[in-house]
Amino acid sequence: MKLTLSNISKTYKNGVKALDDVTIEIESGMFGLLGPNGAGKSTLMRTIATLQAPDTGSAFLDDINILEDKQSLRKVLGYLPQEFGVYPKMSAEDLLHYFARLKGIANSAQRTEMVNTALEVTNLLEVKNKSVAGYSGGMKQRFGIAQLLLNDPKLIIVDEPTAGLDPSERHRFLNVLREIGTNHIVIFSTHIVDDVKELCTDMAIMNGGRILSHHTPKEAVEALDGQIWTKVIQRDELEAYEKQFNLISSNFNQDNTLNIRVHGTEQPDETFEAKAPDLADVYFVTLREEKEVVAA
Repeated sequence: MKLTLSNISKTYKNGVKALDDVTIEIESGMFGLLGPNGAGKSTLMRTIATLQAPDTGSAFLDDINILEDKQSLRKVLGYLPQEFGVYPKMSAEDLLHYFARLKGIANSAQRTEMVNTALEVTNLLEVKNKSVAGYSGGMKQRFGIAQLLLNDPKLIIVDEPTAGLDPSERHRFLNVLREIGTNHIVIFSTHIVDDVKELCTDMAIMNGGRILSHHTPKEAVEALDGQIWTKVIQRDELEAYEKQFNLISSNFNQDNTLNIRVHGTEQPDETFEAKAPDLADVYFVTLREEKEVVAA
């Protein structure tokens, strides 16, 4: 199965160009769409989910023309938006039966089997009789996955699903996505690099409504091999280092010094130490290079 987007563009009435000639192919597996807030990720997710139309471009899921045959796409789509909404005071089991009936699953035995499977996959079987309104944030997100699984979707879209979750809830939620990601196209939109690092077999970095890069995480990291350099500096030295080097990130040490990471094909000077790159380096280097191109 393949999702193909070609030359997708969208400009809002206020003049903001949310999508700028987006062209990409996405195949089965976990696909991470990584970018800062305001990059255009949610606009792209809503466009693929047929909730808004682009100004130009085409979109196909295999032979389904997404922009012209919305109903066929919706039959095989599972979508978890960034804000999933308010829940009535119903148990998870009852609410899933309600959603299943809305999706046209009329046979009671079939519906019960699908509901139980969704609850089991999302680790909610033991709390199926509890009101969803009283669930924690992570449990609500897992319930969101449960409801989208009811129609056995071929394409699953989740938009910023781990934002606001505590570490244990985030871990459980990612495990659920990992389990369902092998047999579906799962597009995982986030600004959290670690989510993509832990979960995805393919990824793209987006900003300013454009796809800046498209690689597997492994390929993206390997491309920076030998190009990341680190050094510990004092806080008041940061501005000078930012002016002199391609500084991509910094973080505090316990003694209030800063550990800086610099991108360059050669050692900046003998005081810098070579470090193995990681996915965060890929993200920051890509955004920095895009910023330099725009500034030029």
